[in-house]
Amino acid sequence: MKHYLLSVVQPAGEQPPAPDALAEIMRDVEAFNDELRAAGAWVFAGGLHGPETATMLRPKDGDVLITDGPFAEGKEYLGGLCLIRAADLDEALEWGRKAALATTLPIEVRPFVDQH
Repeated sequence: MKHYLLSVVQPAGEQPPAPDALAEIMRDVEAFNDELRAAGAWVFAGGLHGPETATMLRPKDGDVLITDGPFAEGKEYLGGLCLIRAADLDEALEWGRKAALATTLPIEVRPFVDQH
């Protein structure tokens, strides 16, 4: 089995869903996670706070500079992630499709390096 990262892509500046809609999304996400677990594909998943909570660490001249917030502004940011096991890209894409339906957000599927 190979490992794939399903990245939840959060559009920047959008209002969060209304509480009732968010509760339904969270139920769908939990059902998706339960399905991953039942299939033996679940490794780890979690949501992230917004990029304004980030702390950046950058190497410079043999030291590390620490700054608040993201380095670049973007139209989207990483809102959460799910690490899965899948036999191949097609299976990972099917899990990504289910994740997109559950979260109502775009999902990026990427394989880990050196897994043939």
